[in-house]
This record gives sequence, C-alpha cells and structure tokens, in this order.
Amino acid sequence: MTDLSGKRYWLVGASEGLGAALAAKLNAVGADVVLSARNAERLAEVASGLPRPVDVVPVDIADDASVAKAAKAVGDIDGVVLLAGVYWPMPATEWKAENAVKMADVNFTGFLRVLGHVVPQMVQKDAGHIVLTGSLSGFRGLPSAIGYGASKAGVMSLAESMRADLRKTGVRVQLANPGFIKTRLTDKNEFKMPFLMTPEEAAQEMLELMFDEDAFDRHFPRVFSWVFRLSRFMPNWLYYRLFA
Repeated sequence: MTDLSGKRYWLVGASEGLGAALAAKLNAVGADVVLSARNAERLAEVASGLPRPVDVVPVDIADDASVAKAAKAVGDIDGVVLLAGVYWPMPATEWKAENAVKMADVNFTGFLRVLGHVVPQMVQKDAGHIVLTGSLSGFRGLPSAIGYGASKAGVMSLAESMRADLRKTGVRVQLANPGFIKTRLTDKNEFKMPFLMTPEEAAQEMLELMFDEDAFDRHFPRVFSWVFRLSRFMPNWLYYRLFA
C-alpha cells in the first residue's frame, strides 16, 4: 500500500466535481496538494474548505504558455493527477466544430502539455506517480460522443503506452476510468444515466487506486464497467444494434 502522506501531488482540474472531491481526500490522508484549474476563484473556495493548507496555481491546459508557467510555479512534485475535462453532448449529425476541437484540446492534448513538463523530470530522478483520468466512454465509440469519447480513448491509449515504457522504472503510471459522475458536465445529458456516482464516491475509487501499488487501472462503477469492457468483444453488427 502506497503511503501518500507528505507526498506533493499536483491535481490538474481540481476546481469542482471529481477533482475537488479527490483534493479533499488526498488532503485528509496527509498529502501536500497543489490545486490547479482555470478558475482561480473557485480554486480558492476549494482550498479554503480543506483542513490542511494547500497551494493554488491557476492554469489553462489548452494554452502552452500557461502550462509552462504553472509547471514552473508548482516546482518539484511526487505525483500528478490529471482530471481536467470539458464536455458537450454531440452527435455527428449536429457537429459543432469549436466544441469538438475544444474537447480534444483540453481532454487529451492538455494532458500531453502537462506531461511534457512532468514526465522528463520524473524519468530523470527515476521516481514519480502519474494518474490519468479516462472514461468508460473511451472503450468503444458511442452515440452523441463526438469529441469526448475520442479524447478519452486517446487518454486511455496514452496511459497504456506510458505504462509499457515506464513499468520497469521508478515512475508509476495509473489509469482511472469512471462512468457517470454527478457534475455540471453530466447535467448537460438529457438521458437517464445508469449507476450515477457522486464526486465523493468516484474520488474514493481513485484514492484506492492510488493506494494500490500493484494496480495499473480501475474501472468504476465495477458492474457498469463490464458493459463497456465486454463490448470490445462484440461483433460490429451486434454492438451497433445495442449501443447505437
């Protein structure tokens, strides 16, 4: 079991929802937390509600200069948790180019921007902990998921590649794939969301993953995740009949 107490973790996407909930849990177990997101006022609110002091470093992960400035301000860290994301429901029949590109740029490319500053330092010192947030929606293409599903599939592939390259080093890579979480993003959905989790429930799943030294990934809620994981083995004719 990994001891997170006293370790410095940079949480990118910590202003609300899952990120804010995970910040509270890491703070409670004694980790030194750095909170980052675009909304500085909201970050300050999250920080003020935590029992132990935290650092606040605003960042826009869609902007190279902002990420570089934030990484310099954050300094040396033991771990990074990437949680930032944007989402708009979008079928291909109602394509909105600006929203599609924004989801790709924040949800996937934004992770690459941050990792470009973090990974080389961790490799150099042969120590570090990287946690990427994917989604159950990344396992296979879903209706009305243009931009979002593809960005999360990219994150999942990124984590797997990093795991392959770094598994024999001191840099540990993990991947969390949550289902539906009650946030301002999922509030945009007009359909019923099975197994809807609270941010606190999802954050507990991520915390347990981070504690587990032997685990690479965790998909949750567990029962719901099997629907998506098993869908990869369905023939196309059956998959699209059921999911589309």
